[in-house]
Amino acid sequence: MKIAVVSSKAQGETDRLISEVAARLEAEGLRLSGVVKVLQEQNESDHQCDMDVRVLPNGPDIRITQSLGDGAKGCRLNPAGIVEAVAATERNDPAQIDLFVLNKFGPQEAEGRGFCDAIASALENDKPVIVGVGKGSRAALNAFVDGMAEVLDPEPEAIYDWCKAVTK
Repeated sequence: MKIAVVSSKAQGETDRLISEVAARLEAEGLRLSGVVKVLQEQNESDHQCDMDVRVLPNGPDIRITQSLGDGAKGCRLNPAGIVEAVAATERNDPAQIDLFVLNKFGPQEAEGRGFCDAIASALENDKPVIVGVGKGSRAALNAFVDGMAEVLDPEPEAIYDWCKAVTK
């Protein structure tokens, strides 16, 4: 099993690292599946929790958060957006990819939903997986992969080097 995790303490940094390394790998011709965060500048007036993901390799971009209105404090994750992104990802044939990329193993995956089946499918097909994870979902990810994930330094070259090494 070839799976590595990336986790940065800086907010948004894990998403940025994975998205930028994925773009570099795609430019070099690697066939990727999964999702990365769409990196975009946000105005101070924008809600900082809006998130769009790009389904690899060719889109679409899907909004996976929802507006709950002013003053709302609940989870902004849009389950329908996640389902749409998962379904789009699962249309990719695991045998035809070099690497599965997931920007974040989050609450949906921690509960056994979301991208869990797509990760398992990639691993069952002997395809390497790179995944971002935050502190809140780290224990669930470790349980999901039976502690077999390699932890990478949250540095672009460390992530890139691992991806290149496992896709040779």
